Amino acid sequence: MKNKLLLSIVVISMLVVTSCSDLLDVEPKQSIDAGQALDTPQKIEAAVIGAYDDLSSVDLLGGTVIYGSDLLGDDGSVTWFGTFSQPDELWSKNILTDNSFVRDVWLQGYETIDATNNALSALDVIDDPDMRDRVEGQAKLIRGIVYFELVRFFGRDWGDGDPSQNLGVPIVLEPTRNFDNPPTTRNSVEAVYTQVINDLTDAKNLLPPSIEVDNTVLGNTYVASAYLSRVYLQQREYEDAGLEAGRVINSGNYSLTPLVSGAFNNPTNSTEDVFAVQVSDQDGSNDMNTFYAGSQYSGREDIELTGYFSLFTGLFNADDDTRDDFIHFGASFGGPLTSKWINFRNGNINIVRLAEMYLTRGEASFRTGTDINGVPAEDDFNMVRNRAGQEDIDAADIDLDYVFNERYIELAFEGHVLHDTKRFERSASGFAWNAPELIFPIPQREIDASGGELEQNDGYGS
Repeated sequence: MKNKLLLSIVVISMLVVTSCSDLLDVEPKQSIDAGQALDTPQKIEAAVIGAYDDLSSVDLLGGTVIYGSDLLGDDGSVTWFGTFSQPDELWSKNILTDNSFVRDVWLQGYETIDATNNALSALDVIDDPDMRDRVEGQAKLIRGIVYFELVRFFGRDWGDGDPSQNLGVPIVLEPTRNFDNPPTTRNSVEAVYTQVINDLTDAKNLLPPSIEVDNTVLGNTYVASAYLSRVYLQQREYEDAGLEAGRVINSGNYSLTPLVSGAFNNPTNSTEDVFAVQVSDQDGSNDMNTFYAGSQYSGREDIELTGYFSLFTGLFNADDDTRDDFIHFGASFGGPLTSKWINFRNGNINIVRLAEMYLTRGEASFRTGTDINGVPAEDDFNMVRNRAGQEDIDAADIDLDYVFNERYIELAFEGHVLHDTKRFERSASGFAWNAPELIFPIPQREIDASGGELEQNDGYGS
């Protein structure tokens, strides 16, 4: 991945990203001087669409942010069989400071943030108040999502010590125009979370229930609520998490697909997708497909199911074909693989599903001892269980182990396991939930570029 010295502007034309129900089309990016680029409302709006493209890259939501959580948080459930050393370092919890996959999460993250900052800096060009709100809300939604992912990977967990003192990531809210002078100071975990909540709350309040631009649909107010539910969940603010998840559920915009398999490998959003990204031919590889799928689906068969295999097969009768919804076997090496990512390039990458919102509200009700939105915890869990062909669970049978395992099964291979492991204070392959090995190092490139002023994470030297 290369740094961009110029603002990227895109024109809507080819499929790149989707976040509600339709797909967003863009042409290849063109580098235009930032001072000249943001001189019309249409160009500012196009810049935000370009930021969506950045967000969907293989270094962020199109790959590393999802499988990085699965590998780093693995507790004997998957095995990395690939030849790339960088993901293997994540899986073995032995990450080097020059790991290029980790480096590119950081670089792509700040590149995406810079694109949103550029758009936000030019809002005065927009006279139409509705369009201004829409552009501001979209930019802040993207920026909030990126900062949340960065602080979760590069900072200590919210519950690990004092978030007001623990180092997070640098907060940059003004356009940099270039990356020759990277930030040299890391803000606290608490400060980054505050920025994330502010951005997502602004997006929630600015964005309508649906947005169409040139016959395409972009992220809406409910996408902001869905991400706020994740943020509050990680902060252990369970009531707030449940209320935001309930807002998505009660919107009526989404419904569970009849079968779990119906939520995946779709060319357009399913009824269950609250937020998803689309990878097109022009974007190149779909890393979820590349690393998880069998060669018959154009994958590399790199991440094989180990503990998950017996777990999933044990859920169903031996003659129940439902197992095929979850597992397939690689054509090259024959190992068990997940079937969630067998779409080659042009299928959706699910980021937030309605099933997650039910699990979040159910957990919040259980932890707080209240029925959030008037719905008992077991009712939310049973919505997800019944759709998967499982029997009802009674309130008396719900405990923290059950809640963790329900998320572990339903949300497998969707990038949750590392963050849930930390939140539930469980171990991962013998490493404690708050071990330094479960945090990304600050890339050595950034340490060097800052003249050594950017402080490294514990366990990685200086």
